[in-house]
Amino acid sequence: MVAALKTSFRKKFPKPQYIYDEHGKKIGKLAKRTKRLNRSTGGTVVLFIFMGLLAVFMGFPLFLTVSNALKPLDELFLFPPQIVVRNPTLSNFSDLFVSMQATWVPFSRYAVNTLIITLGGTLGHLMFASSAAYALAKVELPGRKMMFSMVVLSLMFAAVVTSIPNFIIISSLGLIDTYWAIILPAFSAPLGLYLMKQFMEQIPDSLVESARIDGASEYRIYWSIVMPNVKPAWLTLIILQFQGLWATTGGIFIRSEELKPLSFAMGQIAGGGIARAGESAAVMFLMMIIPVTFFIIAQSQMIETLTTSGMKD
Repeated sequence: MVAALKTSFRKKFPKPQYIYDEHGKKIGKLAKRTKRLNRSTGGTVVLFIFMGLLAVFMGFPLFLTVSNALKPLDELFLFPPQIVVRNPTLSNFSDLFVSMQATWVPFSRYAVNTLIITLGGTLGHLMFASSAAYALAKVELPGRKMMFSMVVLSLMFAAVVTSIPNFIIISSLGLIDTYWAIILPAFSAPLGLYLMKQFMEQIPDSLVESARIDGASEYRIYWSIVMPNVKPAWLTLIILQFQGLWATTGGIFIRSEELKPLSFAMGQIAGGGIARAGESAAVMFLMMIIPVTFFIIAQSQMIETLTTSGMKD
């Protein structure tokens, strides 16, 4: 019994370990390793319940949008509103298809316009933002701190504040009523430059310098070394820019009906009043499903990259 108590006491309170020099003289004590505490079962349950409630709260608008798109007209006007659809139907989508066929411009034309604006603006913004971020982060340029401060300052301005200067610039360039009126301003969005620059600063300068010593050009370093290591940044950038351009209506920049994007046509149909309540629900679903699907696909790749990447000097 006494031996068992001594053994238990030694396990709980082990003797301190010391450091000795080459002559056997005691010169110090090793730091005591603290025992890592695990979260209790009750804490895990509470955290799980909290995260579950948060997931339900965030997913409720998506579920309600899908449910409304599948509701017949009589269920859409029920009071109090029903969350879950009782008699699902695709009549809202068929009515929307008929309405789109009755427009002056074919539905396919609106879709092509949206693809041109979204893909062109997203890819162009990615190239411009990443190349400018590389110059600010890894190239010794005079005044680069001041230039980056101006980029950060531009993040403080809302889009409404810069709408009039943007219109004056686009109009003076003769780009009104063209795709470039939407694509060109997307190239210079400051958020992407800020995001890319912050990620590129995490790449060790020694890696870039070793590539320069080996004879690699700045473009080769940017494309083959820096860009693969900041994949989470440009995936996030693509997601944000794609979502913003997908929902654009052209505003005051595009006036011709044959150049209008899909969101404009959908908005015109959804604005038809109570008679088009079902079509409006279908429009909300279609305008939501593509960005959400793209986000889910890109998010899985981004999380995988974040868990497998990381560099240190």
